[in-house]
Amino acid sequence: LGANKVGNDIARKMQEDISLGYNFIGFFDDRTEADERIPKELVGSIKGSFDDVIKSACTRQIDVLYIALPLAAEQRIITLLDELSDSAIAVHIIPNFFIYNILHARWHNIGPYQALSIYDTPFYGAGSLVKKAEDMIVASIIVALTSLPMLLIAIAIKLTSPGPVIFKQKRYGINGKELMVYKFRSMTSCDNGDVIKQAEKNDSRITKVGAFLRKTSLDELPQFFNVLDGSMSVVGPRPHAVAHNEEYRHQVGSYMLRHLVKPGITGWAQINGYRGETKTIEQMEKRIEYDLYYIRNWSLTWDIKIIIMTVFKGFVNKNAY
Repeated sequence: LGANKVGNDIARKMQEDISLGYNFIGFFDDRTEADERIPKELVGSIKGSFDDVIKSACTRQIDVLYIALPLAAEQRIITLLDELSDSAIAVHIIPNFFIYNILHARWHNIGPYQALSIYDTPFYGAGSLVKKAEDMIVASIIVALTSLPMLLIAIAIKLTSPGPVIFKQKRYGINGKELMVYKFRSMTSCDNGDVIKQAEKNDSRITKVGAFLRKTSLDELPQFFNVLDGSMSVVGPRPHAVAHNEEYRHQVGSYMLRHLVKPGITGWAQINGYRGETKTIEQMEKRIEYDLYYIRNWSLTWDIKIIIMTVFKGFVNKNAY
């Protein structure tokens, strides 16, 4: 219902994806095909007016109806829904604000009202408990298995360069709140201020032990303690230094939405190659695109897949130096 771009996109999807099980019939719209506002590709597909769709619904000529009208037509939609309630067809409505970059939209009740989440986390209710259990179990196992290697790494760092074994850096966590992230120190000097220089190829600040740790991602092992204290997750968007957040949030659209969930040690962006130095805004945009895709589509099985892929391809990182 609605011969417009949104309606056309839905119709095309119905016709292209046979797994949906739809047999597309056509559009209903009060505008005639002579109306210049009707997309040219829809001419010949309009089966009738809004009144005609009511008749078709009540006589079972259609089984499923998608309403793709703008919210400006609210009163007309209300009238149509009232009349369609006297039929036995399935009715779906696609408000036109769904054309925007909504993150994990869902309906929920608050008192007698229904609210639509525009930007939200997937980790609520049972999802929150599942994610918490996953983090605690995986982090506990990793810490137990790597205790001796972490001790040996600490000794190697201490013997080969002056300074602390653990590097602590302020980064943004869930809801944009600062947290202290732990890493094995891999540089002779570590920035933690308002301006932070990203590590580069042949960076003179990186120690010999540090180069190995960064290449194999072993410098990230202390972050499993961040997971155990609840400030991070095993899987999620990688946390960036505060200075980098403040730089990129003004250059990359929807950048801060990645902070609706806890940051992770590994993530969908990282196993797809967006890890390490980001030399261009385009690279950061792709990283954020992968992060938001993960948040929209999160599931336990997907987390397990990411963890397995990290184990098999993520330890040796050609983009890290």
